[in-house]
Amino acid sequence: MIIVFALVALAVLAAVAGLHWYVWRRLVRDTTRGPGPARRAGTALFVTGPLLAIAALVSERTGAPFWLQRTLSWPGFLWLALALYLLLAVAAGEAIRPLLHRALTHRPHPTENPAPSRPDGPDENPVRSRLDRTNENSAGVPLDGPGGNPVGAPLDRPSENSAGATLDRPDEISAGVPLDRPSENSAGVPLGRPVENPVGAPLDGPGGNPVGAPLDRPSENSAGATLDRPDENSAGGPLDRPSENPVGAPLDGPGGNPVGAPLGRPSRVVGGRGTGVQGAEPPGAPAVAPAAQDPTRRLVVSRLVAGAAATAALATVGHGTYGVLRGPRVRRVTVPLAKLPRAAHGFRIAVVSDIHLGPILGRGFAQRVVDTVNATRPDLIAVVGDLVDGSVKDLGPAAAPLARLRARHGAYFVTGNHEYFSGAEQWVEEVRHLGLHPLQNARTELPFFDLAGVNDVQGESEGQGPDFGKALGDRDRARACVLLAHQPVQIHEAVRYGVDLQLSGHTHGGQLWPGSLLAAAANPTVAGLDRYGDTQLYVSRGAGAWGPPTRVGAPSDVTVIELAATRA
Repeated sequence: MIIVFALVALAVLAAVAGLHWYVWRRLVRDTTRGPGPARRAGTALFVTGPLLAIAALVSERTGAPFWLQRTLSWPGFLWLALALYLLLAVAAGEAIRPLLHRALTHRPHPTENPAPSRPDGPDENPVRSRLDRTNENSAGVPLDGPGGNPVGAPLDRPSENSAGATLDRPDEISAGVPLDRPSENSAGVPLGRPVENPVGAPLDGPGGNPVGAPLDRPSENSAGATLDRPDENSAGGPLDRPSENPVGAPLDGPGGNPVGAPLGRPSRVVGGRGTGVQGAEPPGAPAVAPAAQDPTRRLVVSRLVAGAAATAALATVGHGTYGVLRGPRVRRVTVPLAKLPRAAHGFRIAVVSDIHLGPILGRGFAQRVVDTVNATRPDLIAVVGDLVDGSVKDLGPAAAPLARLRARHGAYFVTGNHEYFSGAEQWVEEVRHLGLHPLQNARTELPFFDLAGVNDVQGESEGQGPDFGKALGDRDRARACVLLAHQPVQIHEAVRYGVDLQLSGHTHGGQLWPGSLLAAAANPTVAGLDRYGDTQLYVSRGAGAWGPPTRVGAPSDVTVIELAATRA
């Protein structure tokens, strides 16, 4: 049995460690560029948090010094709640992550396809041979003023050339002679590059190919010299810097770029990839693809998702913790009982369960619960277990406000499972000292109905389990009976003994969603009023909280049960 328990414990620890690693990976590793202060701080948090949580649980169960329990409980138990909602938020973010990737992929990156910068100042091209404006012809003369088109012919349509002759077809030149190939001029001579002027002189520089000689290979420069390597200039010499032009003149001074050719990026030189293409990449240079930006996009997406997940988790835990610390709210439920006499119609029972006084919820919280209960002016108060998480020595002062509970027919108490972790016998005596009436497998006859109480099933480990026969065996079944029993699973015995109404707690309503799903699997009713045969069961969500002082989807409450007579 010990081996089985050890294996189960190891499996649980492995699962918890794996889930923490997954959340750490999404929130810390994927959002940082590499080792650094941010990653180290995040890693420290994800190591310290689980260790504090384990230490808080162990210290509470082993009865460690109360000051140590208080020191460990706040950060340790809060980490449990925060880790749960970080996990849920990160898991939900997996559905959003591909949508963000797609949205960012379709947006142009600011570093893709940059427009060539126009030189100004001393780097301005003296012959204005740039062809990057539509209002200049191939010789660099503006066409939008009196000096446009050197022969004075207007260029009213884009189909006219610089001499004013109509180009009947896009493959004809100024004399109307058809160009058998788009790369030939009027003399049929191949044009090495499409940037030559009407007489075939290329615009690469003052001495470039004056008769339009073909540049058959992209490795030839404007003078036809073969560039054996992409790092040689037109004279065969190496280009020591990527900012040198075809004749080796540097472009970073006043004399740079003598022909004004736009160099969009410093790494581009004349004679690159493609025949006669000014500004192309040199042969063998790696192409810049959009995929090169993927690491940056992934980082942006990871940070967006992680930020949203952390914000949602912190807000959820913060709101849920505030809801517990402010104290329970009152809930009112009417329960009709067929055997209840008319004189008891409207009888009010304040049901309080799962206060869980301990290292986190102390005397101040107990006083808020007492004030809330007394404000309802009940006829009877039923405290249905899990009052404390600790010994009388440590928590006696915290429970002292319970002595101020006030009801016309008194306050009654039954044990819960946590009392047996904290010294049940001592606490039974303590609550009796505070003025409450413990019902340990016992019954009392009130004027209008019987009130019974049974011990919690956890008491079986100490030989003090529930005894329905002792509490209910010899009662008058013609009278209505209300049973106090901590756990809802005790309803089946209550049905056997003809109980009319059972009041329970224990489930906390799940406390932390989706804990309600687990609670539903272990209990016949998680919260609220239900019916089993002729017996009704009401389960309170409880006034406090165990472990994390946090509730999500299961607000704390004090329920006022108003009994209603159905017979005339």
